[in-house]
Amino acid sequence: MSSRRRGAVRDKWRIKQWYNIIAPEVFNKVIVGQTPADESWKIIGRVVDTTLYDITGDFTYVHIHVYLQAIDVDERNLQVFTRFKGHELARDYIRSLTRRKSSKVEGIFEVTTKDGYVLRLTIDTFTAYRCQTSQKRAIRKIQKEVVEEIVPTVTLDELINMMLFGDLAEEITQRARKIYPIRRTEIYKSKLLYVPSPEGPVKAVVVPQPPA
Repeated sequence: MSSRRRGAVRDKWRIKQWYNIIAPEVFNKVIVGQTPADESWKIIGRVVDTTLYDITGDFTYVHIHVYLQAIDVDERNLQVFTRFKGHELARDYIRSLTRRKSSKVEGIFEVTTKDGYVLRLTIDTFTAYRCQTSQKRAIRKIQKEVVEEIVPTVTLDELINMMLFGDLAEEITQRARKIYPIRRTEIYKSKLLYVPSPEGPVKAVVVPQPPA
């Protein structure tokens, strides 16, 4: 690399500013990292991959990845405000739950919260023993019944807490145990699809727009 090129790279980084990334209110607006930008509008739409451990300080949640998307910037205080985009459990963690002579029952459901947010949930239930196809169908039906019963009665923030801290999974486990021995249920993945607006639900897509 020529000295002119190295100087250009240094100049480019010199004009960038570092912004603190602020988690949504459901996570107590903690700072989860920093991001650089030479113009603040370019930050809008960026997705931050953090963990629930980074947010809470509790190491037992290190396997839960939380995705946050930048939706607003405070240029004066160099802060980036985000919203929940989804979560996913570490694949190594999911593999550790999968055992021989047992079954994993996976269900994928689209749900709408009380305040109008639409999400896609992927739910994994792990049985104690290998089960038959008919029993898998029955467990998947329970997964569906639980999310369709509970999610429409809670807000997005309440659902986030129920997914990440295990309450929703535990409800599925308790009901499914009535028909077959269950070891564990996990809300393996969630993705925010639509957000409410005065005109109705709109896709949860954030695109940076340069100032006019």
